[in-house]
Amino acid sequence: MKSAIGMVLAGLLAAGSVQAGDVLDFTFRRLAGKEQVHLKQAYAGQVLLVVNTASKCGNTPQYEGLEAMYSQYKDRGFAVLGFPSNDFLGQEPGSEAEIAEFCTLTYGVKFPMFEKVQVRGTEATPLYKLLLAKTGEAPGWNFHKYLIDRQGQVVASFSNRTQPDDPKLVAAIEKLLAAPGRADPVKQPLP
Repeated sequence: MKSAIGMVLAGLLAAGSVQAGDVLDFTFRRLAGKEQVHLKQAYAGQVLLVVNTASKCGNTPQYEGLEAMYSQYKDRGFAVLGFPSNDFLGQEPGSEAEIAEFCTLTYGVKFPMFEKVQVRGTEATPLYKLLLAKTGEAPGWNFHKYLIDRQGQVVASFSNRTQPDDPKLVAAIEKLLAAPGRADPVKQPLP
């Protein structure tokens, strides 16, 4: 069910009152690092699953399934993008270095993880504000998932209760991976 604020934002977006923006047109720093990554440059043409994560949550074991999914599909143009957040009952209290160590040592996470962000309310990062505007759904808890197609369009939103191996989520990802990607521009021969 869409939240009231999400429906208002979606309506404003449709009416042109909120800039439509590209969900990949954002730059984030790698978790516990200095490298800045522009999502569009790094992930254009890929199927993406954007997930807000936390290390001290009942859903934290989803890291294992997300890593398995990433490992299985990454060679077909798929990536999980993790965004640690402390928005829900302080379940991500650690520093970025502590989060990175936990994810690597406990769950073997190799999928891309980015800086700790806020994902709800007025302080939400612009990416999450745009995801809310496009879907009408803000994360209700840790491990909410947004599915983005190869063209950079948000095509689905899955609650934290949706496990990474959920048949509906897996089918949606496989369908997007089977669809043709964005066509490369035709290269003109040099004179």
